[in-house]
Amino acid sequence: MSELGVRTLDWVDGAILMVDQTQLPASVEMLRITTVPDLVSAIQRLSVRGAPAIGVAGAFGVVLAAQTEGVGTEAFDAAVESIRLTRPTAVNLAKMVERVVAVSAGGTDAILAEAFAVRNEELVASVKMGDAGADLVAEITGKPDSLRALTICNTGGLASVERGTALAVIQTLHERGCLEEAIALETRPLLQGARLTAWELKRMGAPFRLIVDSAGPHLISQGLADVILTGADRIAVNGDTANKIGTYSLALAARHSGVPFVVVAPESTIDMGTAVGGDIEIENRGNDEVVCFGGTTTAPEGTRTINPAFDVTPSELITAIVTDTRVVRLDRGEMLDTVRR
Repeated sequence: MSELGVRTLDWVDGAILMVDQTQLPASVEMLRITTVPDLVSAIQRLSVRGAPAIGVAGAFGVVLAAQTEGVGTEAFDAAVESIRLTRPTAVNLAKMVERVVAVSAGGTDAILAEAFAVRNEELVASVKMGDAGADLVAEITGKPDSLRALTICNTGGLASVERGTALAVIQTLHERGCLEEAIALETRPLLQGARLTAWELKRMGAPFRLIVDSAGPHLISQGLADVILTGADRIAVNGDTANKIGTYSLALAARHSGVPFVVVAPESTIDMGTAVGGDIEIENRGNDEVVCFGGTTTAPEGTRTINPAFDVTPSELITAIVTDTRVVRLDRGEMLDTVRR
């Protein structure tokens, strides 16, 4: 189970039960989602976020569509499509929706069973990524203990039901007694690092400090981090990786300073249909997140913005990609399409 004592997202009594991440850290509130429009709204407003988590949410969303619209109807198809298209960058959402729809000829029971399989695979994946990532970090840094890991956005149980991706590695290091400190970027504009990652680190009892986004590259250059650990929303065949905006600048700083840069994501985040990072659609989330915060206007009225939610880190800046089935050492010339799972 997660640090909450319950999974951050699950199917309970015929509905999706999820932590409302927009309310953290002030309060822990659970949402009970019973309709597809409510699920789409929850994904859009980031009540649930993180590539693996929205993949699981999308899988259970197909179950909701089957329950409310009936399998095989035009209304079912329309509901499923509305889920699939809710957020374009993270491949897990569309991939898991399509996977569950593929068994819809078997009816609602088959759909629910496949959605549970998606959830269960992500639970296992988080443990495997934590173990493999912790082993790799000890190897490439030459530090079996007293490790300092810097991370961006939120990649813990909130983003993947339990434990997480990059934060699962940090949790495993902490549990092994190897973590000196985690350094979390606040992650503008919605502060997922400050609101969510710091909350999860505090609950797991891990030593950590929080920094503003723009301090990350400077602190890397000053030797404050032994490794950079990030998640991913989509990984192209050549290893280019889309992740939260600000990740690319960390990778540049890491390369300049000789610090390993490691991406941690389940196999489900690798998109073999996307050749290179330039083919990844980057979600632009509009003005409000930039000109307002917490209901307070922070810029003059009428200010226009550019608000990409993600950026793409080129594969040549990535030391390794850790998944639940393999470690691909891009720094050694290994490639995703040639290294066995």
